[in-house]
Amino acid sequence: MALIGIDLGTTNSLVGYWIAETGEAKLIRNTLKKTMTPSVVGLDDHQRIVVGDIARHRLITHPSMTVSEFKRYMGTDKEFKLGDKKFRAEELSALLLKSLIADAESHLSEKIDSAVISVPAYFSDAQRKATRDAGRLAGIEVKRLINEPTAAAIAYGLHETKDDTTFLIFDIGGGTFDVSILELFDGVMQVNATAGDNRLGGEDFVDSLLSHFLQKNGIVRSELSAKQIAQLRSQCEQAMKQLSTENNADIEFFLDKRPLHLRLSRDSIEACCGDLLRRLRLPLERSLRDANLQSDDLDAVVLVGGASRMPAIRSMVSKMLGKIPRSHINPDETVALGAAIQAALIEGDASLSEVVLTDVAPYTLGVGVVNKQGFFDSGELFHPIIDRNSPVPVSRIDRLVTVRDNQTTLHIVIYQGEARLVKDNIKLGELSLAVPPSAAGEESVDVRFTYDISGLLQVEAEVTSTGVKQQAIIEGNPGALTETEIKSRLAELASLKVHPRENEHNALLVARGERLYELALGDLREYIKDRLGNFEQTLQSQNISEINEAAKELTIIFDQIERESPLL
Repeated sequence: MALIGIDLGTTNSLVGYWIAETGEAKLIRNTLKKTMTPSVVGLDDHQRIVVGDIARHRLITHPSMTVSEFKRYMGTDKEFKLGDKKFRAEELSALLLKSLIADAESHLSEKIDSAVISVPAYFSDAQRKATRDAGRLAGIEVKRLINEPTAAAIAYGLHETKDDTTFLIFDIGGGTFDVSILELFDGVMQVNATAGDNRLGGEDFVDSLLSHFLQKNGIVRSELSAKQIAQLRSQCEQAMKQLSTENNADIEFFLDKRPLHLRLSRDSIEACCGDLLRRLRLPLERSLRDANLQSDDLDAVVLVGGASRMPAIRSMVSKMLGKIPRSHINPDETVALGAAIQAALIEGDASLSEVVLTDVAPYTLGVGVVNKQGFFDSGELFHPIIDRNSPVPVSRIDRLVTVRDNQTTLHIVIYQGEARLVKDNIKLGELSLAVPPSAAGEESVDVRFTYDISGLLQVEAEVTSTGVKQQAIIEGNPGALTETEIKSRLAELASLKVHPRENEHNALLVARGERLYELALGDLREYIKDRLGNFEQTLQSQNISEINEAAKELTIIFDQIERESPLL
């Protein structure tokens, strides 16, 4: 069975595989003949699950029945409501994964039971475990989690003929931002440092532009309905894309028949998104500092992720690093290609036998401690055990001692983060060990942290005087699914009805027409209404040849409408 690579993105997701005969990674197209599947899940009018482009169009027309950007909430207990059903981010991701897997099985003509899935380098332990849970809920084994910039580096590295190269991967997708600095030498691709921000991506720039539009037009966001917000957001997203290739773009929006307008330039985007651009600088600076490099030491800067197309971002990177960034591999596809290559490496493909990949822990891992005087007024202190950017896999051991006379329990709380106080870091889990009562400082526990190549943490603690051990793979994250919950939700997902794959082309046309109808006005709106009604009548005829001909004609019409009105 083939091992596939999946880029499970905030905005779009892709799936790829390795072709041993030609020695290259290739992306798999979905039923709509596209390599990118929008990371959007919804319910259609018959309460069936729809994924991808159909759901993306229904974000505008049926916002209460559709959800996007759920990747940002992996590893939390947040629930999303679709109609009368509730889903966690892991379950929505599983439905998306199922669609990608079905595409892969159709293309490869074989059963898929395992995959390599990419995650942001700065994903927490809880988010990584949630991604694994999503794989289980989708019915596959996640063989490896690979950091997105590392996956991009693999794809880039195979196209780089020059050895002894130091390069920086700047990866900004729809919802997350990562930076990694890597070195390529003697067939080894070594990650030297990584940094990032899990709450920063292209969607934030769109939100900032939306807020800018409302402010300029004197509109309070709370006055708008969910459908109006979705329509305006779509226009802001189109304007942002238009500014990637043109100097100016216009947003035109009708609020209760009142026309609102805003003309944008590339300079105005830099002004309204200034705070976001400044947030991009901090991980860049940290990664260079941790790698002990100056920008002049970099041989290349590689842009990855759809949001990296924004001129404001490209300009900021160029000015800060003094180099023109490279993007000769499609920035939307780089991570998926790298994940597919990693899958081939795991399978031991002979054509990749000389490629060796190393990675690092993106954040510091440690425990909470107090000094002999007890707690500070501001709280417990963070004691690092594995420092950020330590090469992985890594195992570190440290000794903790009791702080009170006749203490009988040593409670160990595990955290990740960089702050001095544990209250400012992320709690991962905890465990407790019984210790013989003795004077303060006489009893001790050796704590070992083991961090694997998928970014998962295992903690082992041993009481030195008794040899009693306790071991835990940290699973007690706030919001994490229990084993019982996973089994229960597997059954619930299996009972859902899914929109037939063979009808997706026609369903997409209807969803697309409904979106265009709601965004259009006047004669154009009536024209769309008539053409869409004619197409739905043809669908009822069940005459395949007539349906196919009508679909081709309607696609041409919708394409023309969108060309002439790019903000629809």
